[in-house]
Amino acid sequence: MSYPILEYDPAHEAFIEPSKVIRPLDMPEHCVITFFQETVDKIVAEHDAVVLAENSWEDGPHPLYEIEYKGRRLAFFHPGVGAARAAAIFEEVIAFGGRKFMACGGCGVLDGAVGLGDLVVVDTAVRDEGVSYHYLPPGREVAAHEKGVAALEETLCSRNVPYCRGKTWTTDAPYRETPGKIARRKAEGCLVVEMEAASLMAVAQFRDVIFGQVLYGGDDLSGAEWDRRGWTSKTAVRESLFWLCADACLTL
Repeated sequence: MSYPILEYDPAHEAFIEPSKVIRPLDMPEHCVITFFQETVDKIVAEHDAVVLAENSWEDGPHPLYEIEYKGRRLAFFHPGVGAARAAAIFEEVIAFGGRKFMACGGCGVLDGAVGLGDLVVVDTAVRDEGVSYHYLPPGREVAAHEKGVAALEETLCSRNVPYCRGKTWTTDAPYRETPGKIARRKAEGCLVVEMEAASLMAVAQFRDVIFGQVLYGGDDLSGAEWDRRGWTSKTAVRESLFWLCADACLTL
């Protein structure tokens, strides 16, 4: 191949294979992945969370927590920001024993119809990042797990929570979202943009675990100028998404 990123190797076992170097834990199979640190801190403080693993990296710990929710065991963690780190920490939690995952995060909006705080259930991701090419053969898109999408949709519908279902653009380089690329992604149907979905979906496919993801509309890239819209201040939306994901996850 001309480019290393396209040199997909189908060998299932890597030189550093997570299942060979990580000892499984007594942990719940149901797990929420959230990108909202203030939500993690609030739940840890208010729900007697237990630390299952410190999971320390060079930038500090990425703890794996457990709480009791509706009489069930539920794990959760923050995977860090960016595809490479999030995918690697996801790998570790799968090796610890997680099997059914729901993720909640924020996203930039490419379609102006997606308002601030509006929900998008991801069904497809454009693979404009690097990690997914190490888990799946080269391709333009990766599809979400049908069971993950269905669980999220059923949970949202049962609570009469409005949402749309659609495609996201996953990119490693938020400061290279050029007007030309934005126009091309919009033309192929991307509603939103973020940094991790394609990678997490690829890892889930490779490891044969269930994974679903819901995003809320944040900053707006659909107009002539970027509008930040104060999107990180939507704390109520962010916490509610965590519990929606918890409910959806426990249906699996």
